[in-house]
Amino acid sequence: MHEAEPRRATLEDVAREAGVSLATADRALNDRPGVRTATRARVAAAVARLGYRANPAAAQLARNRRFRFVFILPANTNSFMANLEAQIHDAGDALGLQGVFIDVRHVDVFDPVALASALETLPTHYDGAAVVAVDHPRVRAAIDDLVARGTQVVTLVSDAPTSQRAHYVGIDNPAAGRTAGALMGRFLGGATRGRIGVIAGSLALRDHAERYFGFNQVLSAEYSRFTVLPVLEGRDDPARNAAHAQALLAMPDLVGLYNIGAGNEGIANALVASGRARDVVWIAHELSAETRRLLCCDVVDGVIDQNAGHEARSAARVLLARCTGAAIHPDQERIRIDIFLRDNLP
Repeated sequence: MHEAEPRRATLEDVAREAGVSLATADRALNDRPGVRTATRARVAAAVARLGYRANPAAAQLARNRRFRFVFILPANTNSFMANLEAQIHDAGDALGLQGVFIDVRHVDVFDPVALASALETLPTHYDGAAVVAVDHPRVRAAIDDLVARGTQVVTLVSDAPTSQRAHYVGIDNPAAGRTAGALMGRFLGGATRGRIGVIAGSLALRDHAERYFGFNQVLSAEYSRFTVLPVLEGRDDPARNAAHAQALLAMPDLVGLYNIGAGNEGIANALVASGRARDVVWIAHELSAETRRLLCCDVVDGVIDQNAGHEARSAARVLLARCTGAAIHPDQERIRIDIFLRDNLP
């Protein structure tokens, strides 16, 4: 039989060992006033003897400390963002026992002025904010102002890396773009030349710009026989994306399509209507009910995915850790890039 692990020392044990009240031990450990120097020394000695380690989240809960976080998501909700929002609510339910309450607000994140205004007017009762960011000077300034007033901020899905945000929760987007480029080149196989169309929500979003950079990096270095066309921005809107796809499909030498963002339904409709769905290689992002169906029907050739549940839980965990002083574990919070084909759908 395995020996039972020794019981972890509690603050009550420390207070008993030092011969002080629980409240005094708590004040001494957290360096609050009202504790004599000799008493602080006795508490410190008891901590050393018992090997006591504080649990910041539990301590906050014991003091009836509550935290309110807000997640700021795009107003034009697509299937990925709808899934992300559902996962955020699930994360909020799970963290409710730890005194965490989560609200969701919708803003036109394609409009930096609207997003910055939402951040600038964020109520002061929020302890933390997770924001799908656009990398714009006013947005960065708004994030910095929130941090300066004591609000913890993480960026979600799309980053503003030169701001004072505490953490970025999302995939490595240049790597995601390179993955899309590698898939495109391999799927095109023996094709000797042709054009590849690219549709994005907006290159003002850092995740879209970084994916485009990575995609171009691979195509230009390893598949230079193909011409990558200038990006068409559809703001993740299916109707706009359909119009862009129709214009691209009018080119007889179009051999590939890469949609950096959302709005896949519009592209699918244009491809099917053109009769070229089996001839044009299409790489998309985010596994949803729609892209799953399109993979099964051989309309989409490959989907690059990020796990919305992991991102929602990670953002909430990081915000809580920043508020309580708990450690953040990088490996746990690293968001991986998943590749789905028709044959490995979960």
